[in-house]
Amino acid sequence: MKITLSTRVFVIICAVAIFLSAFNTYLILDNVRLLQDKLSTLQRDYSSDDSIYGYVVFQDGDLYKAKNQTSGSVDFVSAAASLVISQAVAKGNLVYIKFGNYSLTTDVQVINETNARIVSDGATIIGNGKKLIIKGDNYAFSQNNFISGLTIINGTLRVENSFGTTVSDMAFVNCSTAIELVNTATWSEGTKIENCRFVDSKESIVFRTPTGNATGSYASTEISRCFFNLVDDSVGIKVERGAEYSDSQLLNSRLWMGENGKTNQTGLLVGGSMFQTLISGVVFESFADAPVNLYAITLGENAVTPPTFEGGVSFLGNWSARIYNPSSKWISGLGSVFRRENINIPIGLGNQYGATESIHARPLTISSFKPRIRVQGSFANGETVTVRFRLELLDNVISGNVEKSFTNSSTLWLDDDDILTLFPSQNVIWAILVDAKSSSATTNTVIQIDVYGTAT
Repeated sequence: MKITLSTRVFVIICAVAIFLSAFNTYLILDNVRLLQDKLSTLQRDYSSDDSIYGYVVFQDGDLYKAKNQTSGSVDFVSAAASLVISQAVAKGNLVYIKFGNYSLTTDVQVINETNARIVSDGATIIGNGKKLIIKGDNYAFSQNNFISGLTIINGTLRVENSFGTTVSDMAFVNCSTAIELVNTATWSEGTKIENCRFVDSKESIVFRTPTGNATGSYASTEISRCFFNLVDDSVGIKVERGAEYSDSQLLNSRLWMGENGKTNQTGLLVGGSMFQTLISGVVFESFADAPVNLYAITLGENAVTPPTFEGGVSFLGNWSARIYNPSSKWISGLGSVFRRENINIPIGLGNQYGATESIHARPLTISSFKPRIRVQGSFANGETVTVRFRLELLDNVISGNVEKSFTNSSTLWLDDDDILTLFPSQNVIWAILVDAKSSSATTNTVIQIDVYGTAT
């Protein structure tokens, strides 16, 4: 028998089917929503468990917490941000600090860590005069540490006895000292400070005088793409007495000075050594109309060696002096001029050349030169004095020689043909070598050399 559904029953069945379908769709969408909410909560709850970071530090009301990214548990809780950050770094090595304000009550210490990472996307550290310290008992115990993405207000980042520390994408505001490099045992080398901003700090970057058994070496330090807004009575970069910011680089940075009536500022203060440290692409910009003690660079009386200037170093605006150099330190730069005068040349006797005098323009090499020979004194009967010039090239090769002989007191310049005889087919001049000899067993003559030239 054929069963025929009435229209009423058919409508009821369709309604039930539509209801069940709609309810099932609701359940699916609700589950998706719940899953999305859960994922959002996990993300908001300070990164998922498969994060690359060992700990995520965050604020929760009046408390600071550090969440273990492996276990998902909150391992450290305190009202003191300093304590939580220190504990997280000591235990987890890789620490991410969530956006927020973290007020320090004590120093944060990263002691004897290797490859530690403290990273943020804009968390603010209110230092209250305290420090974030990256320190090793010596450089072998503190290596390749990295800090990035923080804004530090009224605090200091201290790098002590550490190798290969990187400070990147940071802002330092209203600090007494923003970054200080310190040697109290061994040295701190290979530091990289990049993409950082220094605003209204008394000292932005300081290389401290070494203490204890430490050396002064801060070699191979690179400061690049940094920007400085200086306040009155402040210094952008300071190299203290005995500190050696040497064999390093200061690159592509800008120092704004003399703004809003500020007149007493120094961009770079050298009280130690910057031997063979290259400055390139650095702009010192003064906005002062009537500067007073406004110096792009100051070479102090204890300065050992000034830096070397390459291309793109600019001094814009008005200055008390672009380079304040009261002690007349030698300033070196690509294309710079030099002179070496009154160089005494030892005279060998019995027709044997004496000790060789090396004349150089270090830390630069020599691109061109013009020497003058001055022979003075009384000659013995038949005595001949010979002065020999050679070049020491960068690959340690010694060029052929030019000899000039004298039988009486006189002054002589080497001419162009003489100098061209010394030149190699292609090489770099490291030093000019000069020695002399007398044909006699004794001599009363004196030889002095003056050299004028350009360096590269």
